[in-house]
Amino acid sequence: MTTTEAGATHGYHKQKDEHLKRLRRIEGQIRGLQRMVDEDTYCIDILTQVSASTKALQSFALQLLEEHLRHCVADAALKGGDEIDTKVDEATKAIGRLLRS
Repeated sequence: MTTTEAGATHGYHKQKDEHLKRLRRIEGQIRGLQRMVDEDTYCIDILTQVSASTKALQSFALQLLEEHLRHCVADAALKGGDEIDTKVDEATKAIGRLLRS
């Protein structure tokens, strides 16, 4: 489930180009994994690259989470009301998903 507010600026907005560049590099790593399998590369070498790709995605997720906390959650805290509870709940669930992965 995603939550979007009409016309909202998200926490990652200022670094959107950097994030897209980073995701393209990760995408390249995944294509590299496909190529390794296609070329019958040694299993352990593939697993090493899987680990690197996983770490890159986790690092991206943590940066995005930090931006969410600094922007979206902090903004909700300033506004007050029930929105802060909603944003904290969303962040808590996102952290739980990251920990399970």
